[in-house]
Amino acid sequence: MVDQARARRLAKRISSIVATAIEYEIKDPRLRFVTVTDAKVTGDLREATVYYTVMGETLDIEPDYAAAAAGLEKAKGVLRSKVGAGTGVKFTPTLAFVLDKVPDVAREMEELLARARASDDEVAKAAANATHAGEADPYKVARDDDES
Repeated sequence: MVDQARARRLAKRISSIVATAIEYEIKDPRLRFVTVTDAKVTGDLREATVYYTVMGETLDIEPDYAAAAAGLEKAKGVLRSKVGAGTGVKFTPTLAFVLDKVPDVAREMEELLARARASDDEVAKAAANATHAGEADPYKVARDDDES
């Protein structure tokens, strides 16, 4: 029987352990700008997927995703040992690291929303001074009082 609540608690604990280990214990310079964003554990608690994002040294410098992935792959055994010691589960889950694209997607969505707002403003400005193409009521029929 799969206990989803237990899997969520374990995933949260794994993400905390991995993030702390990357920040304070792993001395690989490739992992300086790696941030753990989330973790997911399978129902049988045997496999864990850790999601991470990489920031650049400054806002102008593109992050080195390949170096971060290589650093995480190299540190995978040490991190798994730390997870095993920190969780106390019978079987220590294997770790898989996946680059989290959520921050990039969120930035792209914000840019799309800004463009849509600008387009809406242009349409609103054009509509403010617009007039109808014909009469105000094109279906109004002129009545002659004589025909009644």
